[in-house]
Amino acid sequence: MKFRRFVHTRWEGKPPLPYFLVRLMVGCVFLSEGMQKFLFVDELGVGRFMRIGIPAPELMAPFVGVVEILCGVLVLVGLFTQLAAIPLIIDMLVAISTTKIPILMEKGFWAMAHEARTDWSMLLGSTLLLIAGAGPWSFDAFISQRGGQSTQETQP
Repeated sequence: MKFRRFVHTRWEGKPPLPYFLVRLMVGCVFLSEGMQKFLFVDELGVGRFMRIGIPAPELMAPFVGVVEILCGVLVLVGLFTQLAAIPLIIDMLVAISTTKIPILMEKGFWAMAHEARTDWSMLLGSTLLLIAGAGPWSFDAFISQRGGQSTQETQP
C-alpha cells in the first residue's frame, strides 16, 4: 500500500509504468517496421507499396520508413511524443485503408480482423500517446519539470 501511495503521489496520480509500456510497444514496432522498409525493399518497402497501389512508391516507401524510424525513436524516449504520434496515426490509417479494407471486402470481417491486429494496436497505442502524452518517465516530463522549476525560480 505504501508503494502504491508513493507512486501516485510521486508522479501526481500518473503511474509511470503503463505509459512506458505503451511507448515501448509503439516505439519498437514502428522503429522495426521502418527499418524493414529499407532492409527488405521488395517485400516491405517499394515493392510492397507498388503492389498495394500507393502512388510514387519509390518516394513514399522511404519517406514512410524514415517517418516510422524517427517517430518510433521519439516515442521510445518520450520526446515530443504527442507530436510524433500524429504521423504514426496517419500511417496506420493509410495502412488500414490500403491493406485491410481490401481484405475485408474480399475475405470478410474475421480475416481482416486477424490481419489488422497489429495495425489496430498501433493505431490505438498512438492515439493514447497523442491524448495522454508520454507519461512521467520521459524526456517530455523532464523538460516540463525543468520548465516549471525555472519559472518558479524566477518568480519572487
